[in-house]
Amino acid sequence: MTAQPPFSRSPSFNCGERENLCLMLCGADYRWGTSAAGEAPTRLRRFTGEKPVHPTRDASLTVSLLLRSVFLMYLSYGQVLVERLALHARLNGHEECVNTIEFNSAGDILVSGSDDGKIVFWNWLAKMKKFSYNSGHLENVFQAKIMPFSNDRAIVTSSADGEVRLGQVLEGGHVDTRCLGNHVGAVHKLDVEPGSPYIFYSCGEDGFVRRFDLRSNSATTLFSCSSLYENARHREDVVMLNAIVIDTRNPYYFALGGSDEFARLYDIRRCKRSASTNVDKPVDLFCPPHLVDIDNIQITGLAFSKSSELLVSYNDELIYLFQKNMGLGPSPPSVPPEIEQQEEPQVYRGHRNSRTIKGVSFFGPHDEYVASGSDSGHVFIWKKRGGKLVRLMVGDRHVVNQVEPHPHMPFLATCGIDDTVKVWVPSEIDDCPLPKNLNEIMDTNKYGREDHFRMTLSPDVAMHILRLQERQSRAFTERRVERADVDFEEEDVEAYALGLLNDDPTGDGGSTATGGQNNCCIC
Repeated sequence: MTAQPPFSRSPSFNCGERENLCLMLCGADYRWGTSAAGEAPTRLRRFTGEKPVHPTRDASLTVSLLLRSVFLMYLSYGQVLVERLALHARLNGHEECVNTIEFNSAGDILVSGSDDGKIVFWNWLAKMKKFSYNSGHLENVFQAKIMPFSNDRAIVTSSADGEVRLGQVLEGGHVDTRCLGNHVGAVHKLDVEPGSPYIFYSCGEDGFVRRFDLRSNSATTLFSCSSLYENARHREDVVMLNAIVIDTRNPYYFALGGSDEFARLYDIRRCKRSASTNVDKPVDLFCPPHLVDIDNIQITGLAFSKSSELLVSYNDELIYLFQKNMGLGPSPPSVPPEIEQQEEPQVYRGHRNSRTIKGVSFFGPHDEYVASGSDSGHVFIWKKRGGKLVRLMVGDRHVVNQVEPHPHMPFLATCGIDDTVKVWVPSEIDDCPLPKNLNEIMDTNKYGREDHFRMTLSPDVAMHILRLQERQSRAFTERRVERADVDFEEEDVEAYALGLLNDDPTGDGGSTATGGQNNCCIC
């Protein structure tokens, strides 16, 4: 029998008929129940009983839709569910740090990718691994996405080796993998066209955006993302891209973020027309006024809400929420005062984000919350409106790389420098959702941002750093030979090589937020 998640409750949390009715009408397969006859309800168990029968079909549909809306409203204002998130499962199966996780559309399977090059399918409810396969990548796997309507059998992946690959799960459990395309440099993020089992996009450190179609096994280069400054004295001509996200509400639009301060919004219809000329034509730009023209600032994560709000995570440790009317327009920002007149976006603060390319996400049925990992090893959850911090959890011994919400229920999955995947569910929590030393944690994060060169490393982490440095140095040397046809200046190549061995040590995680490196720095 499949193990069920042990959800316990506090006596003060009224898990009675109202909660069971809400769970039933939202389509959930769980109900609050008892472990033995006569006991108080203490577990959320899989429901196997019959659904209620209504007198007429019309009445059934009306009541169902009404109560489903009530349930969504209940969750929307149910901050108690977020405050009671607790560790349900620690999934062991990878040998190195985990950089990417994703639930399938049904929410019963979790897929993860790691520095060990493996893709693992988890039955997270049973806390066990279903199967795993070698992705075929030669370096760290940064992204793994399940293609829609593929019965969870088509998985696209990207890596620090610059390859974009497809894994096809065949009958009998065998997995066929093949390379679909290449970037010069790491490919941190992929995103799938909503509802399409064939189309997805990639972006890489080479600045290129590519469109893939599994029906033709081809990759189309849309454009190269270039600097918005005419005189880029302290910036590269090409923007190294860290994040790409498609607007699920309007799939024609997608956003890019990379090694400068601007989140760029594009219309794929325009990109297709200009694909032959590689013209970079954003339809809108987003940037907080005080970050304009700051050295070493870059975007590490992007997310669209269901209402097309754009969430942008920077390596200045702040996350910003932009509305559509907060854009700067498609023209390059040549006059700073024009930018300063823009409305200030919502800000989320308290975490630290300078070591890895971290994901950022919305949480809740109506995206009521914003969630992110931190270099401190914590998971931060804020209210979207107002930016109030409502939950802080220890998600990793070092760095949390990604926070992935469940598609239907108030559950979360997280991954990071540790070689485990963690799943969080509402449960009994006697402690306050915010720890007593919250101010100390935030002060430490602030100190780490201001003086990130001071750090203490355990011996095992130090050994990982040395091993990864050696491996990445070899990989960079090989990549230089492969890039012989690319016009690099000698100073640029030397700076790139020195970047691998700068004052920030490297570890087992995703790529750094400073660009040019494929390893994570641990503080």
